[in-house]
Amino acid sequence: MKPIIYITQKLPEQAVTKLRDLYEVRMWHDDQSAAPREELLEQVKEAHALWSMLSDNIDRSVFEAAPNLKIITNLAVGYNNIDLDAAHENGVMVTNTPEVLTETTADLTFALLLATARRIVEADKTVRSGEWKSWTPMGMTGQNVGGATLGIIGMGRIGEAVARRGQGFGMNVLYHNRTRKSLEDVKYATLDELLQTSDYVVLLTPLTKETKGLIGERELSLMKETAILINVARGGVVEEAALYEALKANKIWGAGLDVFEQEPVPADHPLLTLPNVTVLPHIGSATVQTRLAMMEMNAEAIAACLDGRSVKNRVC
Repeated sequence: MKPIIYITQKLPEQAVTKLRDLYEVRMWHDDQSAAPREELLEQVKEAHALWSMLSDNIDRSVFEAAPNLKIITNLAVGYNNIDLDAAHENGVMVTNTPEVLTETTADLTFALLLATARRIVEADKTVRSGEWKSWTPMGMTGQNVGGATLGIIGMGRIGEAVARRGQGFGMNVLYHNRTRKSLEDVKYATLDELLQTSDYVVLLTPLTKETKGLIGERELSLMKETAILINVARGGVVEEAALYEALKANKIWGAGLDVFEQEPVPADHPLLTLPNVTVLPHIGSATVQTRLAMMEMNAEAIAACLDGRSVKNRVC
């Protein structure tokens, strides 16, 4: 009997073709949704490998239902959706997809920064709706990017790539990180210093116990009234209720969000009612080339594990 692989969302066939030749591949069939919870728990009963997405909650109950499971490979660089303690206790290795999405995510981060600063989405809507009647001196005015101060919280690979883009725009770049780094033309700052002096605060830190709610009412109060918050990390890094109040009261100028605490974000979410918020559906790594490269990395991890070879990109 061939080892069984279960994939929680429908992937392009080219991503799984090689696996089908050697293993029994079972994949959720609907390309508009993820496998329901009950389906996931049923399928892992026989699975030797689980190919999960960042939206899947891989908690202790999943491991308890999966006696044959050897590996979980996550289609993301983050893995806060997986209970690593339970994985370790059950002898299941976990892998992710680092490095391959660095430049793509940095591109999206800077695109979101620019779109928020220059009110691109809002301006587009005025043209399409017919609201644009005349050019006016202060119509759709935004904030300067070139020459501004960019503060990056979380200086990993993506943070460094965003810093390079900021430098290309002539920005003064600050960063805050658990450990200091030797970076050219980039200055370390404490969290409070960074918040107080940055025109753009970009969040790129992993979601951990330490970073959950990292940006709350106190931190937002330290930011300039003209400052913009960009979150391309995880929704839980920001206290969304506090962000809503800060934006509504114009305590900060705007926000660009690619991530939310609950995804998909509810249509009645308060942040969606504000004109000074640019929102995206978690598309940091969403280019054809990058997503296929991530899938190839996941597929190789599964094959290596099931073949008894050394497995790359292990986080557990």
